Amino acid sequence: MSDDQQAPLTGPDLREQGVPLADIADGGMLLGHALGKPVLLARHGDDVFAIGATCTHYGGPLAEGLLVGETVRCPWHHACFSVRTGEATCAPALRPVARWEIERRDGRVYVAREIEPLDGATPAPAARRATTASSSAPSSVGIIGGGAAGSAAAEMLRREGYDGPITMISADDAPPYDRPNVSKDYLAGNAPEEWIPLRPPEFYAEHRIELLTGHRVTALDAAHRRLTLGDGTTHDYGALLLATGADPVRLPAHLHTGIPVLYLRTLADSRAIIAAAAGAKRVVVLGASFIGLEVAASLRARGLEVHVVAPESRPLERVLGPELGDYVRALHDAHGVTFHLGRTAGGVDATGVTLGSGERIEADFVVAGIGVRPNLALAEGAGLLIDRGVAVNEYLETSAPGVYAAGDVARWPDPHSGERIRVEHWVVAQRQGQTAARNMLGARERYAAVPFFWSQHYDVAINYVGHAERWDEVAITGDVRGGDCTVALRSGGKTLAVVTVGRERASLEAEASLERDEPMSGGSPASLSSPPHAASPK
Repeated sequence: MSDDQQAPLTGPDLREQGVPLADIADGGMLLGHALGKPVLLARHGDDVFAIGATCTHYGGPLAEGLLVGETVRCPWHHACFSVRTGEATCAPALRPVARWEIERRDGRVYVAREIEPLDGATPAPAARRATTASSSAPSSVGIIGGGAAGSAAAEMLRREGYDGPITMISADDAPPYDRPNVSKDYLAGNAPEEWIPLRPPEFYAEHRIELLTGHRVTALDAAHRRLTLGDGTTHDYGALLLATGADPVRLPAHLHTGIPVLYLRTLADSRAIIAAAAGAKRVVVLGASFIGLEVAASLRARGLEVHVVAPESRPLERVLGPELGDYVRALHDAHGVTFHLGRTAGGVDATGVTLGSGERIEADFVVAGIGVRPNLALAEGAGLLIDRGVAVNEYLETSAPGVYAAGDVARWPDPHSGERIRVEHWVVAQRQGQTAARNMLGARERYAAVPFFWSQHYDVAINYVGHAERWDEVAITGDVRGGDCTVALRSGGKTLAVVTVGRERASLEAEASLERDEPMSGGSPASLSSPPHAASPK
């Protein structure tokens, strides 16, 4: 991620010219600039606020987002910022935007000086709940996992004013990084290496977050609040977050005895695929999941001939429905990807892949994207309640006192679908990590965020809000084939999830409606048989 991305300067000069107050509608926003920087004005009732106009996640234009109360939501990846304080209130953004002082003169609004934001992990001037004197604050916090949930939790603890020891233990050799990018722009060669770390190396020392990378926790003694690491050392904790993530499903060993079979989960995995691609001409991707297809798109960008093998007859139909499944296939067809659908791999040898049908595909290497499994061994060994994941309540607490779970391993009661669900979305993991951190400090905050993920295919982004494991109706607004549409997945007349292509604002509006459990209308229904399960890709 880049911190210096900046939207072009448009609109009025808010410092020199200002704007009439009447030009800013209540609940509206106006884009301008001051001192060479884009500035966003937002009005809530009689209050007018000015903040930096560029999202600190990927540089999205906040002026094209949605203002809900005093929170502006980024149109690209749904990060949220307080227009009053500039704080990044909801992942995936971790850093605040700048604030600007407002002056009112003669019915006009002017921007005065810029107020530099605090670092994202620095407590706000009035820390909301936690202090070292708080009776509800744990003596120390242990975090198992250095991915989305773990890193977001560590930062939120400091933002909330927690001053006790924090130890984050990660089996990954790398410090926390932007994992969605390892299958997208980084793998395609469009994102530089410096975009990948979530924070610079010195960040963790400055914020007193002990980061133990390349270490695996082998035992959890929940009764005595103690962790044992693979090297035999032990760590006691006052509160614990399980954020152990998931691992790729691997091909049986007897199926691959030749060319390399690679998987994509970590930064190291992405680098291995990049290295393999450097001297290759053809690759076989096993699986037409989001990960598999993002890998296909990224390797096409590197000039490789790409063959996708998958058992289904239509990519992503179980997640997006048939119309969008056809759209995604056509998009990849247009970029030269060859599909072998309704097929599975029978074996991988020295020169390529033999399909179960007997068909041969010569290749230099294989990338298998055939699913993931949550890492539950540690929780199972500790005797925690397991329900196709680590079972947690609405506060993300497990069955063991002081132990919370977030991210890919957690199955929680979703208030929107009325079911217990487990999803594997980067943004969900971050937001759960943030909620778990606040609850460790006594907040008793229910996790009620609507799940969100995005997927990138060449220059097309697909946004998905909600959660639909099965549905009986698809309602479509717009032109699917033209890549400009809103697709609602419904069951019994209730909208469970909304998928958009080329309609970022509609995705934000759908998210807000789902949060309020409002009915959504519109679109042309398309008859569908209910799929048995919808995958939960990132």
